Amino acid sequence: MASPVFNNDFPISWCPGCGDYSILTALKQALTDMEVRPHEAVIVSGIGQAAKLCHYLNCNFFNGLHGRALPLASAVKIANSDLRVMVNSGDGDAYGEGGNHFIHALRGNINLTLITHNNQIFGLTKGQASPTAERGTVTRVQTKGVFLTPFNPLAVAVTFEIPFVGRGFAGDIDHLAELMKEAISTDGFSLLDVLQPCVVWDRVHTFSWYRERVYKLEESEYDPSDPLAAIQKAKEWGDKIPSGVFYRNREAVSYEEESPGMGDGPLVNRPFDSRKIEILIDSFL
Repeated sequence: MASPVFNNDFPISWCPGCGDYSILTALKQALTDMEVRPHEAVIVSGIGQAAKLCHYLNCNFFNGLHGRALPLASAVKIANSDLRVMVNSGDGDAYGEGGNHFIHALRGNINLTLITHNNQIFGLTKGQASPTAERGTVTRVQTKGVFLTPFNPLAVAVTFEIPFVGRGFAGDIDHLAELMKEAISTDGFSLLDVLQPCVVWDRVHTFSWYRERVYKLEESEYDPSDPLAAIQKAKEWGDKIPSGVFYRNREAVSYEEESPGMGDGPLVNRPFDSRKIEILIDSFL
């Protein structure tokens, strides 16, 4: 059960029945179970319905530009490595406008968690197809159906062999919260892609549609340390859709461990000489 410590009284503007509510509940539950305090957590987001989640949590947050949440979160984590830094983003925000930052965040393996609300559409701007939309998806913009190959974030993330790649479903809050706890606890970059039904703009991928198809990956039958198997699972879509931990790389070394400047504690706690800053500024005049 989530502690009320993360609750606030900011009015929620999501549509009734939206899958984002479940993701918010799961995140509160995960942070409570991990005994994270509000001042120890930072949520960074871009623009979109998913990006509003940080408004509804009693913790530190930063809203950035569309698609620019990952570099902001990286700066926060580098400045204060003691914080639990999470990026909360939609599939358009993270994989469309932010696709370049997503690729380089995977390369950098900085210690933060990306939680993506993936509903295959741009919900805030009235239902256009996002990069993850299936071929043939008809929207008010793509009236003859999407003809582009859908972006597969899980498969891409596995190719970079980051420490954690997972998928959750907004219709299973307890399982989603457990995945969040592992992702947030992982040392290095972690991706948790969440299947999040949009009740307004997508009448195909409903909660019931997903419940008929989503199944959990059981580690007694599946080895998440095998990147080739993980990529195969990431490409499985249709009558059966896997959820759970797709890939773990316990050998991955995080940015903080690799960087020579990060070994003496958080940068925010280190003394600095303001005169050097003045000299630097003056050099540009």
